[in-house]
Order: sequence, then C-alpha cells, then structure tokens
Amino acid sequence: MVKVADLPSFDAADYLDSEEAIAAYLNAIMEENDDALLASALGDIAKARGMTQIAKDAGFGRESLYKALREGANPRYDTIAKVIQALGLKLTVTSK
Repeated sequence: MVKVADLPSFDAADYLDSEEAIAAYLNAIMEENDDALLASALGDIAKARGMTQIAKDAGFGRESLYKALREGANPRYDTIAKVIQALGLKLTVTSK
C-alpha cells in the first residue's frame, strides 16, 4: 500500500516552462470560472517566472503577492489585472 506521505509533491510551476504551456494552463483554469483557482494559477505562473520580479513589476511586496495568490485567496480584480500585466499576459474574451 502506498502512503500519501511517500508520494512526490506536485508543483504546477515545475511544468510551466514555455509560453505555450502557460497559455494552455491559464486557458484551462479560465474554463473553471473559479476566481480562487485563477489566483492560485497566477501564483503558479509567477513562481515559474520568478515571484520576486513579478511582485516588483506588479507593484507588490513578494510576501503580499504570495498571500494574494495562494490557494483559496480571493484577490481583487485590480490585483489580478496587475499580475497579468506583470506576467506579460493578456486576457481576451470570445463568444461561446
């Protein structure tokens, strides 16, 4: 029997190593329509790209950004928008 403690930990940031991977990940997250999940995903992307630099570019302290983008967080839209801009990303809307 395998114990949970024996399993390797999963960190999505380890797999976000290209613009294509980041776009696919963020598009999949957006399909879920869950603001807390979006915040967590942006945290994964920021971690993959370097949280300290993303925090600086977005105008936040590193610890503040970690708190805003942690799992279960509910950041304001302006925080999300600043992080998206700092990541060099752009959200677009299309019709279904």
